[in-house]
Amino acid sequence: MECSVINFKEKLGKFSEYWSPKIIAQMNDYHFKLVKFRGDFIWHSHADTDEAFIVLEGGMSIDFRDGRVDLGKGEMFVVTKGRAHKPFAEDECKILLVEPAGTINTGEPGGELAAEDNVWI
Repeated sequence: MECSVINFKEKLGKFSEYWSPKIIAQMNDYHFKLVKFRGDFIWHSHADTDEAFIVLEGGMSIDFRDGRVDLGKGEMFVVTKGRAHKPFAEDECKILLVEPAGTINTGEPGGELAAEDNVWI
């Protein structure tokens, strides 16, 4: 059985691109993904799953059709399945996402901001 500590800072130092989640661990059918945000993402939803955003560094907002949530370092928010949302970060923000394996970052395949799936660091 493999046992190793995962260091967020070390893993975040391995990539610089924005809006491209990298898998760092798996628990059952869930992936833990690190991602860097900066600027605007696109409106999207995930029809079959909730999505947890945990802010490790910086700050971000999540726009909804009926409001907005602002998050800072050490805070988290769960977007419920099927709810349209658009993440935004004025400055670089480092996030831990928790979602089922195979979840597409844009909600649907394709598009300019669709990240490659199953990328581990």
